[in-house]
Amino acid sequence: MRADRLYLFALMGWFFAAYLLGDSGRLALLEGRAPQVILFGLTALLLVNSVVLPGFRSWLASLDLRRLVAVHVGRFVGIYFLILHGRGQLPYDFAVKGGWGDIAVAVGAVLLLFVPGLIARRGVVLAWNVVGLLDILFVVATAGRLAAADPSSMRALLRLPLSLLPTFYVPLVIATHVWIFWRVWRSPAAALVADRR
Repeated sequence: MRADRLYLFALMGWFFAAYLLGDSGRLALLEGRAPQVILFGLTALLLVNSVVLPGFRSWLASLDLRRLVAVHVGRFVGIYFLILHGRGQLPYDFAVKGGWGDIAVAVGAVLLLFVPGLIARRGVVLAWNVVGLLDILFVVATAGRLAAADPSSMRALLRLPLSLLPTFYVPLVIATHVWIFWRVWRSPAAALVADRR
């Protein structure tokens, strides 16, 4: 089986498991920092596997950088944060500050993907990646702080569809930021977008 298919099936399996967990209602029963422990545990698992599994590491090295950047287009989820804040379901500090940050990073991802030659500019990619990583870490830290102060304020993140954020999407976002740094530092600019499968 080709690596693309193998890792696509693994990604789909993970998504399905995260969906079932959210649908079961068990995630909504978690207290304290348990959601963050899950999020960082899954992120660590992705990053460790990308180091210790030669096949996975090789596959990541062969990917066109655009595939990793494309993951971040999903950060338009920030629009939904703003909607939920308007309905009183998410607090301002998380929904508005984090929501607008995510929207800005998603717009940057779209520009990198569709403005000719932009993704081959190492400085631009690095600047976007730094901003994107700082934004997602801010969002995670804010969610943890608000949940510790008032667990009910962040309950929306423990129910579908937002439960997919800590159990699937955010670990992938953080890991792809790390992989993008790795790719940019080790590849000449011309190789950043060369799909060498």
